[in-house]
Amino acid sequence: MTDQQLTYLVFGIVLTISIIIDLGVFSKKSGDVSIKKALYQSLFWIGLGLSFFAFIWAVDGEKPALEYLSAYLMEKSLSIDNIFVFILIFSFYKVRHDHVARALMIGILLAIVFRVIFITVGVVLVSQFSWILYIFGAFLLYTGIKIFVAKHEENYDPSKSPVYKFIDRFFPIVHKDVSGKFSVKINGKRFYTNMFVVTILLGTTDIVFALDSIPAVFAISQDPMIIYTSNIFAVLGLRALFFLLKGAVAKFEYLQQGIAIVLIFIGAKMLAEHWLHQFLTQSQLVLISLLVIVICLAGSMLYSLQVTRRRKNENDLI
Repeated sequence: MTDQQLTYLVFGIVLTISIIIDLGVFSKKSGDVSIKKALYQSLFWIGLGLSFFAFIWAVDGEKPALEYLSAYLMEKSLSIDNIFVFILIFSFYKVRHDHVARALMIGILLAIVFRVIFITVGVVLVSQFSWILYIFGAFLLYTGIKIFVAKHEENYDPSKSPVYKFIDRFFPIVHKDVSGKFSVKINGKRFYTNMFVVTILLGTTDIVFALDSIPAVFAISQDPMIIYTSNIFAVLGLRALFFLLKGAVAKFEYLQQGIAIVLIFIGAKMLAEHWLHQFLTQSQLVLISLLVIVICLAGSMLYSLQVTRRRKNENDLI
């Protein structure tokens, strides 16, 4: 068995156990998740992701491990913007708090399936047409600039989503949260509830974020093992992160700019990869990418908290 086969085997075992733990230990059919419980669960998932980083370092070496860590941090940071949209979806469809955890659990499982399909298609395209990486780079550059100058999605309307319009056209919907059920019978006819709509929207909304994040991971590494593992480990902890950050995500108002700068950097790096290799080794490029990701994300979050604190002090003086 090769080192990479061993890594895939361990990843498969860990993923299976993780999903069983999430379904059987961390999940309940109903019930809200407290901040304390969400914190412990988030620490568990982050610890699991970082433990896999240590495992890759031990088995595959320094370069793949740093690539995994860079990709993992990228995916984790983008998931915070994902959470903001999730909050808006739950608020818009008025899903009861004690049903949110189950909807998130199913939505995230759908997101994992969609990401595996998306990544597989991307890996095949890159292996057959290497020039597509330049398209990814240009797309990330454009997306980063667009995100940097855009306002936050405060006017996001889930009912205008193409996915919702598709569901509304082909499925009879009753716009209620009927005790957390996905469908109900009314006068002998089956109708689908807001829980059904929300669950589908959660899984498909993640695809939109994957359009940014997965090309960014290809800029860090073209190793399928790195791409699959970093994406899935980042998504696994999304539910706990939702409950941990749902009250505080608005405080990170400049995180969007931090993510945008990272995407611009990654896109530019992807476009200039050929020339950069004349001056820097691949390991050095990976390390630089990791430092840029950490500095931009941590800096934007700290700056956001500083601005929030300053505004609070100014309001207290009025």
